[in-house]
Amino acid sequence: MTVNLSALNRIALCSGLAAALLCARQLPAQNLTLEGQTGGFITPTAYVVYTEPGKFFSHPAVGYHFVSASKVIGDVHTFSIAEGFANRAEVGYTRSVHTKGDDPMFSDLWHYAGMNIFNGKVVALKENTGAGWVPGVGVGFVVRTQDRFVSGALNEVLTGQLKSYTNGDVYVALTKQRLKPPVPFLLNFGWKATNASIYGLGGQATRFGGRLFGGVGFPLPGPFGTAIVPAAGFTQEPPQVENLGAILVGGKAHIPTTLDYAVRVTQKDNPHFAFDIGVGQVAGEIGQTAVPTGMPPPAPPYVIVPVNLQARHVLGVGLSLRY
Repeated sequence: MTVNLSALNRIALCSGLAAALLCARQLPAQNLTLEGQTGGFITPTAYVVYTEPGKFFSHPAVGYHFVSASKVIGDVHTFSIAEGFANRAEVGYTRSVHTKGDDPMFSDLWHYAGMNIFNGKVVALKENTGAGWVPGVGVGFVVRTQDRFVSGALNEVLTGQLKSYTNGDVYVALTKQRLKPPVPFLLNFGWKATNASIYGLGGQATRFGGRLFGGVGFPLPGPFGTAIVPAAGFTQEPPQVENLGAILVGGKAHIPTTLDYAVRVTQKDNPHFAFDIGVGQVAGEIGQTAVPTGMPPPAPPYVIVPVNLQARHVLGVGLSLRY
């Protein structure tokens, strides 16, 4: 599916911050990311699933997200559930379901059903503690199992054995919202140590290293008691992917920073739902590879072709509900 990125750029949506229902005190509570954490479309914030006063356990939050990247990577559906604890912590599980892309040359690197994603988060410092300018601080983790994308597929090509990887993130997120005029906003900034490329969809990184993420969102009043939040954000990706260099000319890939632009629609007061729609800039041409021509001399034995993931204009939608 192709989306007009320039049009949605003007509306701006963010992977990490689009999460901010900045018009209510409990706004971030039910907004689950693609991987099932509270946050934006992709990036976690320093909030957790909302728990009612006097209670220890929250009502569960559930989420569904869809990313259309069928040209090469394939479409991704995620189904998430998260539970909060006294507004201090949360845990969650997501099943990521994948369908194969349409490219006859490269889509086999993603010819797998999906993976499991486990996550947890603790609020280390609540927002405005001691002073109105203090951001919230959240510390969390993500563990992905049965990740066979790219690295696992290439391991089978190179060794004859399909390998299933486990990878993960450990992160710190700082989130600050301002609800006062003249410009209400929500800022999110974080650091993570990860060994996953493009949230595991890009395979296993060659090492465990630090990456930055962040974004900003702006709330607008909507009809029927809703809030509309355009936002924009980024996530740095590990520079290299395990086994990928074996098929690339020069042995190195170019994995760009993931950008996303989105709009969230939610209830302004005591929100129980959030709907996200936007576009992502993930990866285009990441390198070149040599392909056999299968032709006798004097034809060359190989030709050099670009490895283009055609994921610079991908559509994403998400729906989160809190009971």
